Amino acid sequence: MARRTALLAFLLGTLAIAAAYASAFLPGDPPRWSAWAMGTGTAVVMVAAMALGAARAGRIGRLKLPFAFVFVVLAGGFAAALALPPEAPGAALFLGLPLRAAIVLIGVGMLPLFVLPVAYALTFDEMTLSEADLERVRRQARALAPNAAVPAIAPETTPVPAEAEAV
Repeated sequence: MARRTALLAFLLGTLAIAAAYASAFLPGDPPRWSAWAMGTGTAVVMVAAMALGAARAGRIGRLKLPFAFVFVVLAGGFAAALALPPEAPGAALFLGLPLRAAIVLIGVGMLPLFVLPVAYALTFDEMTLSEADLERVRRQARALAPNAAVPAIAPETTPVPAEAEAV
C-alpha cells in the first residue's frame, strides 16, 4: 500500500511542478499559484521518492515519522519563504543571508540532512535486504542471464589482498 500511495503522491507532485512550469508560458506575469504549486510539488516529490526507495513489503515502517517531519520542513520552508513580504533594503540578515534565502538554504536545504541519516541508521537492520532477499535477487539474475557470471557478494570475513593494503 505504501508503494501505491507513494507513486500516486509522486505523480501528483510531478503534475503540480509541471503546471507551475507551464504557467510560465501564459501571457503576462506568472500567476501567484505557480510558486506555491512548485514549492508544494517539490516537497511532495522529494518525500514520495524517499518513500518509494524505503518501502519494503508494502510498508515504510518506522520511517513514517521522519518522512512526515521532512515533508513539514520542506513544505513549511517553501511556504514561509513565499509568504514573507519582500525585504526592505538594509533589512537585518540571518547568518549573513536575507531571511527568505536563509529559510530556503538552511531550513529546506540543510535541516533534513540532520534527520534523515539518523532515521535511516536507526532503521537500517529492519529496512535493508535480508539474506533471503539477496538470494532471491541472485536467482532472478541467473534466470535472466543464465550464461553470464553473477557477481558474488563477498562475505564480510573475506581477507583483503596484500596489494590492496599497500595502496
